[in-house]
Amino acid sequence: MPDSRKQELWIIDALQAALARDGKEGLSRQLARLLRQWIGSGRLAGDSRLPASRDLARSLGLGRNTVLDAYEQLQAEGYIATRAGSGSYVTRLFAPPAPEQPAPARGQPLGLSQRGHELFATSGLPVGLFGAFAPGVPEIRQFPHHAWQQLLSRQQRRATAEDLCYCAGGGLPALREALADYLQLSRGVRCRPEQIIVTQGAQQALELAARLLADPGDVAWVEEPGYVGAHAAMRGAALQLVPAPVDHDGLNPALVADARPPKLIYTTPSHQYPSGVVMSLPRRLALLAAAQQHGAWIIEDDYDSEFRYVSQPQPALQGLAQDERVIYVGTLAKVMYPGLRVGYLVVPDALIDPFRGCNARLYREGPLPVQAALAEFFSSGLFARHVRRMRELYRERQHCLRSALAASGAEHLALSPGEAGLHLVATLPPDCDEDALSAAAARQQVWLRPLSRHYLAAPQQRGFVLGYAGVDEAAIRHGVAVMAQVLNSKEQA
Repeated sequence: MPDSRKQELWIIDALQAALARDGKEGLSRQLARLLRQWIGSGRLAGDSRLPASRDLARSLGLGRNTVLDAYEQLQAEGYIATRAGSGSYVTRLFAPPAPEQPAPARGQPLGLSQRGHELFATSGLPVGLFGAFAPGVPEIRQFPHHAWQQLLSRQQRRATAEDLCYCAGGGLPALREALADYLQLSRGVRCRPEQIIVTQGAQQALELAARLLADPGDVAWVEEPGYVGAHAAMRGAALQLVPAPVDHDGLNPALVADARPPKLIYTTPSHQYPSGVVMSLPRRLALLAAAQQHGAWIIEDDYDSEFRYVSQPQPALQGLAQDERVIYVGTLAKVMYPGLRVGYLVVPDALIDPFRGCNARLYREGPLPVQAALAEFFSSGLFARHVRRMRELYRERQHCLRSALAASGAEHLALSPGEAGLHLVATLPPDCDEDALSAAAARQQVWLRPLSRHYLAAPQQRGFVLGYAGVDEAAIRHGVAVMAQVLNSKEQA
């Protein structure tokens, strides 16, 4: 049997074993991904002939168009080329790699700057991004996917050539108008559509603000404990982070021990992350006064203000400011789904052009058809209905978590108030080893995020950040049972 035919049969057999027929990833994408990986690793060398699309489709029980789509994608990326009358071949660019010296061990990156080393050392991705009790994850399965896909499809069909090109206008006007109406009515934000800069997520918005409003070496106050994503954005801009302690009224500027004036102050006043504290009105006024005294910018991250369960939300801090020194940051990741990757900033008039221009240059703007679908999602009432449904669902799930914990015998856990948001904080005695408990629960696929990871300095409290929004009540009860088990086993040890 010719060598080329043997290789084609090997490819068919390997794909038969590797394809996930019931997976979430489409079969055409799977085919392209697997072949891409094998070509890049050298398993399929340059000039290797691929099976004919008709033969491969028949052998795998797929439609021929599925195989053709995968081949066309790989050809567009330069991995394969078609030879007239002969078939598809791996391009010579992907010849078998020559033997090399052993690569340096992972965890010892070469060539990073000092800032890069510091950022890398504190940017480990958390284990367990979905399930009990992954924090910050909304209920994705009950999102109105069908209605959303209809909006997306309609806007994709309507898209013009201009809509599919580079843009630098700060976001689709219709979406900025919808966001401005929503923020004025529900959050008391003082803004016009022109002041809104649509970004590809709140993390990008934080990074953009840090880079444009402060110079390397400037001081940034960050809440203690606080949001590690904000820490990463500030470190990426080479700022000096100073912990600003959080008490029962929120960030307390009077407790900041560092005498250097800040250039930025990062805060989550509507629902402090992770403690859950709502910043009181006197404290808001004190923080605005401190920012004015130091000539600092306040970055207000209003990440989940839609979900309050006890009372109406306080108006945004931005609406109280008289001197336009507050940059308001919002996201649709919590109210819709994280993979949407849409956030936004509200900036003063004097900063509109710099933020628009730098956002377009550094990051490019997100796809306008998606933004058009979002604008329709707001105007049709789907957004408001979805928020109302999720608010009631999350209220029920928080109650389930509290009830399960109360019945579990985990008497060491004191819970945060839970007036809003998608998580509770369960505090532990100071001698508890969070990391050991978290690792023990992770072995049973339950994710307990240690509270200590949210501190810059020595932790003042031990505990776990427990996300309850993205899992059903059965998973919540199972997670609580696992948590109680690991707590009890550590006590007995």
